[in-house]
Amino acid sequence: MTNISTKYGYAPDREAIARHLELIASNLDNVVSNDVLKECFSLMDLTTLSPKDTPASVAKLVEKVNSFAVDYPDYPLPASVCVYPNFASVVKEHRHNPALHVTTVAGCFPTSQSFLEVKLHEIEMAVKQGADEIDIVLALNSFLTGDYATAGAEIAASRACIDKAAAGRKVVLKVILETGLLVTHERIAEASFLAMENGADFIKTSTGKVEVNATPVAAYVMCECIKKFYEQTGRKVGFKAAGGISSAMDAVCYYSIVSSILGKDWLSKDLFRFGVSRLANQLLSAVEQKTVSYF
Repeated sequence: MTNISTKYGYAPDREAIARHLELIASNLDNVVSNDVLKECFSLMDLTTLSPKDTPASVAKLVEKVNSFAVDYPDYPLPASVCVYPNFASVVKEHRHNPALHVTTVAGCFPTSQSFLEVKLHEIEMAVKQGADEIDIVLALNSFLTGDYATAGAEIAASRACIDKAAAGRKVVLKVILETGLLVTHERIAEASFLAMENGADFIKTSTGKVEVNATPVAAYVMCECIKKFYEQTGRKVGFKAAGGISSAMDAVCYYSIVSSILGKDWLSKDLFRFGVSRLANQLLSAVEQKTVSYF
């Protein structure tokens, strides 16, 4: 096992991170505005990952997004609808606007505990069914034992599988680090650089399926790694916060972290996302200044 972070000149500074996060938290009231809240709305991967999902329920969610464009014409669309891979074709079939991407989790989400061949076949099928974006989970069974080579090779194989199945179509790869299980700043940094080196278009905090999901600390470390990676390679990698982001001010907090570290270039759906199931109504309610239960 080698320390990847040293290659990029990065070592997490716990005291500085804590101090900067305190400053960000104290300034949220000065950042929040209707424009920012609407911008956060446009960054959402509107997500349903329930055992109770059916083709009908997924279609109903997509139809809600379709009707939202009519009922709330002054708002942007969410970036995507995120579903299990077997529902990719449902989202593709029912969406009215191709700007609303089809995102699927794949590669044996949420644990990534299976044979690589099984993971790749699921990824391939999702892409061929119309997925515009694929969210996979870092192989913690390798990473946590220090076998970075195997964990990285799985990401690279997933990248190659996506590109082959897409046949020239651009399909985004997001790699979920499951930061709540990585625990330390250093491991989060190592996982971030490993994913980016092996072809991730985005690095994502969490599956939302473990006890600790997105946290401001994890987001801060990941964004610092993205900045270091960009400075050395010239490649812009996106950041996705997911798991437990349920209030408008939660969204503004992550928005502020991304803005303060990475700057305005990253404040677009091409480089910044929220994975959410409850946030949409909270953002709507905050802008409209009344309770809205649209989604």
